[in-house]
Amino acid sequence: MKKLLASLLLALPLAAPAATVQDWPLPAPPGSAQPNLSKTPGGDLLLSWIERRPGGGHRLAFARHGGATPRWSPPRVIAQGDDWFVNWADFPALQALPDGSLWAHTLVKNGEATYAYDVRLHVSRDGGKTWTATAPVHDDATPTEHGFATLWPQGRDQLGIAWLDGRHTGGGHDHGSSAGAMSLRTARFGPDGGKRAEHELDALVCDCCQTDSALTADGVLLAYRDRREGEVRDIAVTRFDGKTWRAPVAVHADGWVMPACPVNGPAIAARGKQAWVAWYTGAGAAPSIRIAGSGDGGRSFGPMRVIAAGAAQHGRVDLAADASGVWVSWLQETGGAQSLWLARYSHDLASEQFRLRVAAVTGRGRATGFPRLQLRGGSAWLAWTEVVAGQPRLRGAVVRP
Repeated sequence: MKKLLASLLLALPLAAPAATVQDWPLPAPPGSAQPNLSKTPGGDLLLSWIERRPGGGHRLAFARHGGATPRWSPPRVIAQGDDWFVNWADFPALQALPDGSLWAHTLVKNGEATYAYDVRLHVSRDGGKTWTATAPVHDDATPTEHGFATLWPQGRDQLGIAWLDGRHTGGGHDHGSSAGAMSLRTARFGPDGGKRAEHELDALVCDCCQTDSALTADGVLLAYRDRREGEVRDIAVTRFDGKTWRAPVAVHADGWVMPACPVNGPAIAARGKQAWVAWYTGAGAAPSIRIAGSGDGGRSFGPMRVIAAGAAQHGRVDLAADASGVWVSWLQETGGAQSLWLARYSHDLASEQFRLRVAAVTGRGRATGFPRLQLRGGSAWLAWTEVVAGQPRLRGAVVRP
């Protein structure tokens, strides 16, 4: 009987893995860091990164991955300078508009203080061959912090941008009161590169957490880490309905009391009238990665789900959605070793479809930055920074269910 059972078990087909991971060679040279991934309206992937110039200073470069047999275009330089603010957590973005134009932002020092820098825009109308600097994103001319920007298409040929604005801070991070606080602002730029409008959306927000945006059937959603009385730093979303920005709504009442900025912003994704937000929080018994969904275009959010919890959680989440589900990536560190994780959930977040460790990430702490995630062809495409022998380099992977 034992021999019969053994033979039957051997005859059974092995269960297929939930997903496979393949290396995705990236075109950035050694020494590159601060990657970002975005997608064109036609489905190509755009990778941007910062590299050091041999003679000093930095440059922002990018390459396009696409075509019938997807491959990388030759890298091109977007902008370069000797006076940039280069930071592990505040990094440039690259956005393609439906009219074919490409927009990117860089961070340039505007004073002697460590966190005195501006957000500068650059636009290309020839596929990235040449770039032109546009009007300033903000015109307050204060030597204070301006950064953590997110870009999105505002119609066919206009760009929307939001950023954290320190014009009221006096050049410092005030964690004690609403006076001199960091604010959240947004602006719209036309096809000529000129600014069409600028608004303050929230007068009191967390000082240095990333912002993120997504397009729904009902307009643009902007996610950020809010700051309330008592130093509560939870996640909020505001919506632009085509005419005005609506009052922010809380994604979930974590009630995280944090006397300083955790440098760990939310990620948002949308399909039609559905939207999802993933974030890191230190609320509760242990740090955790959480996600919540909206079925009404971001007007309200349902119950949150804990993705992962424990002291190992670093956060640094990214998020994307397609017809197959909602994909979340995040970093963990255990025993001094970091790892990049990916999970996929059903659209209603009721079921986890799979979870896997994408890669062991060489490096520790802040040096590995924020991994980036995009979806194409039913697969997840990821890019991140690792540090080998004290030098950064970019790495990529494709996860195919």
